[in-house]
Amino acid sequence: MFLWLIIFMIISSVVQNSVRKSMDRGHRIPEGTGMTGAQAAEAVLEKKGVSGIVVEEGRFDHYDPREKAIRLSPENFRNSSVTAVAVALHEAGHALQHAEESASLKVRTAFVPVASLGSSMAGPLLLFGIFTGAMNLVWLGIIGFAFAVVFHIVTLPVEFDASNRALTMAEGYGFLKSPEEMRAGRKVLGSAALTYVVAALIALVQLIHWIGIARR
Repeated sequence: MFLWLIIFMIISSVVQNSVRKSMDRGHRIPEGTGMTGAQAAEAVLEKKGVSGIVVEEGRFDHYDPREKAIRLSPENFRNSSVTAVAVALHEAGHALQHAEESASLKVRTAFVPVASLGSSMAGPLLLFGIFTGAMNLVWLGIIGFAFAVVFHIVTLPVEFDASNRALTMAEGYGFLKSPEEMRAGRKVLGSAALTYVVAALIALVQLIHWIGIARR
């Protein structure tokens, strides 16, 4: 099992490198409409008739359902490129999920505090339990880590749906017009989605690894 963990860690590194390359390549391709990422997100929300969502600059790209805010990194917020628009449409996809009361987004949002608590407690409990031989603490750590694994898994359909929405909006509203732009946009969204798959697999392998240790 430890070998599988190493293999998946290597795969994760390869995937992350691929994501960076796709993002960098997409940033070098101007987006045909000339809109920045922020403008693209605002445009699709207006076309969809969704109000009350703010689009603002942040440290990294995400949608905050509590604040009803799409936050884009400075590069994606300010620039007009394939990557900026593709990422902005992806985050707008999350905002639309929220507006439509998507069941999958509700499940993921509900898991956030539980997964965060479980993940923060798992490491100390596992290590302390193993060093002291207190197997009840080890199993508590495993349960905490299991919540984090479930969070990774329930995140997948949410992210895939947001990417599909992004591509549909790009085609329907005239973004990424040229074949080159669309190919680059698909690569940006596809490679980013793959990181969530790899993260879920790594977390699952780690969980199985810890269960194996606890059963010895």
